[in-house]
Amino acid sequence: MSADLRELYQSVILDHNKAPRNFCKPKCANRSAEGINPLCGDQLTVYLTVEDGIVKDVGFSGTGCAISTASASLMTQSIKGKKIEDVEHLFAGFHEMLTSDKLSKTRDEDLGKLSVFSGVREFPMRVKCATLAWHAMTEALHNTGQSATTE
Repeated sequence: MSADLRELYQSVILDHNKAPRNFCKPKCANRSAEGINPLCGDQLTVYLTVEDGIVKDVGFSGTGCAISTASASLMTQSIKGKKIEDVEHLFAGFHEMLTSDKLSKTRDEDLGKLSVFSGVREFPMRVKCATLAWHAMTEALHNTGQSATTE
């Protein structure tokens, strides 16, 4: 990754950390799940409004490191208005980007702005920070009533 691209990615992450998008509980949320990363101290709750198989609204609250907060912020922007299957596909691609050296071209194109987290793969302990909100969102999406944890 070039130095310019790395700097751009860092600025996007810092921006979403300082001013997280959808940092709220939507009024009509009908699903939620907590996410906990005991190693980093991240703790957040993801709220979803799911109707007719579509994520109509999404928000989150809590505290966490810059990567965790930015990931939650970008996640909320990425999944709002999407069908459940599309959200699951997006998470699979995001997780693959963070954990595999081989990301299929189709998945890479699907990720859009989420690609700013591609450098996190180089820091395995930070992968948990980047995926925490996504795991909590999955628990909420499937309405399991369980918390997501990185342990």
